[in-house]
Amino acid sequence: MHNTPMPRGCVILILLLASALAPLARAQRSLSLAEAVALAKERNPDIIIARKMVEAARGDYITARAGRLPSVLSTGLLRQREQQESSNLRNTDYSASLRVVQNVYTSGAVPARISIARLNEEKRALELQAVTDRVTMDLRLAYYELLLNRAKVGVQRDSLRVMQDELRSQEERFVAGTVGELNVRRAEVSLANEQPQLVDAETRLQNSYLRVNELCGVGSGTSRSVATFSPVGELRYRAARPDLTESLAYASIHRPEIRARQIDVEIEAQQEIIDRAELKPRVEAFTGYEVYSERDPDVGPEFNHGYVVGLNAAWYIFDGHATRGRIMATRARRAAAEQALQALS
Repeated sequence: MHNTPMPRGCVILILLLASALAPLARAQRSLSLAEAVALAKERNPDIIIARKMVEAARGDYITARAGRLPSVLSTGLLRQREQQESSNLRNTDYSASLRVVQNVYTSGAVPARISIARLNEEKRALELQAVTDRVTMDLRLAYYELLLNRAKVGVQRDSLRVMQDELRSQEERFVAGTVGELNVRRAEVSLANEQPQLVDAETRLQNSYLRVNELCGVGSGTSRSVATFSPVGELRYRAARPDLTESLAYASIHRPEIRARQIDVEIEAQQEIIDRAELKPRVEAFTGYEVYSERDPDVGPEFNHGYVVGLNAAWYIFDGHATRGRIMATRARRAAAEQALQALS
């Protein structure tokens, strides 16, 4: 039994048909509303940006929390001196130390920074929720509008088909002599008036596809292949009578934007504590091990080492009213945040 090779022309024809039908197959991929919402949550640019801001806020919280933990510091010095006059001092001067430093008193600055970082993280999470809700709502509206425009296109095509049949019928009757030329002209005018409405409906349908693709974070490609999916379902009317008082009460409790504005007020209150701490003393304790050189031979050997324990303290007595200016700015931002909260509520 011999296998007859397929002619080269048939192979080329099959490949061309496959390449031509591939975009059509992709365009016919069905996409339900639930799948579109899931795709938007994964690929929408606004949601991705908001999610990255949550990650950044988490990093800021880890940074602020480091103020409560001890830090390990290593320092070193190596210096060669050139003698200008005769001296018994050694020319080489070196030192190295490894210290563990712990904040003892910061006038409330470290706890306030941690509180601000925690509030910022909560605020970013609320903003992510708000962006997700907004994108989901816009996507639902765009999807329903897509279903509506698709139905309108179908109606316009049926109407155009009826007008074409009517024109054909009038032309046949005119040839048969049962109607006058005026009937044919009326049918032509009706058909001509119906064609722009179909073009307008198809344009609206293409715009709906573009909007859904944009919200889902999917590239539409060229204008000839905008319809990258086929919507599932039909647009049906469902009567809904929401209670206004109940809706307002629910929004005041669950709306993430309101809680985010409340967090802005709390952040500025904590920032004022940090500003005031600039004019208060700060104390930190340290312990470690140090290696150093002794330049004077009469005092002892050159190489020395040992443990060190001590305190570091700093206190700005006067900073040129810089802290006063920061407190004024913080209070102004807090008042603005309170006004924004009242306006939103």
